[in-house]
Amino acid sequence: MRTVYNTATSLDGFIADQDNSLEWLFSVEEPEPGSADATALGETEDFIARAGAIVMGATTYEWIVEHESGKPWPYQVPTWVLTHRELPRVGGNLVFAAADSDQELRDLHAEMVGAADGRDVWVVGGGRLAADLARLGLLDEVVVSIAPVSLGGGAPLLDGRVRLRALEAKLLGAFACLRYEVVRD
Repeated sequence: MRTVYNTATSLDGFIADQDNSLEWLFSVEEPEPGSADATALGETEDFIARAGAIVMGATTYEWIVEHESGKPWPYQVPTWVLTHRELPRVGGNLVFAAADSDQELRDLHAEMVGAADGRDVWVVGGGRLAADLARLGLLDEVVVSIAPVSLGGGAPLLDGRVRLRALEAKLLGAFACLRYEVVRD
């Protein structure tokens, strides 16, 4: 069981643009069906299928709700949304929570690990959440797919200092995919 921040980023290190949009990500060319790149892209889908719990920030949740409007919640596993605001609730196994202290974040992480039942905890976004988990020694890996797009600003990939050790690098279609282990001090 690992806690893994698996996300996409622009070449200049932003997971969302200045308007908190991910539209830039969907403008990147997808690999041809049946190609080696499409097969490798299935690795990300396999990771998502193996995750036993998910955690995300409010902005990520709002983007999913807005852009998947009318569709069922896309994930079957328990999903924590960290927020201080009242957000619209959609169907799905959702837990809305705030973590105002390191101890509260540790406690929430322990809940997620328990719910994951030996499977991975997927940190979807955002960059502050991932950096806080790393700072507390709760994040194991960062898997990032770098798109050939520059945004010039927006939500940073990691909003805080995190030391990483490279484990793997490969090309998947237009994306450079990197996998890192979080170095614990």
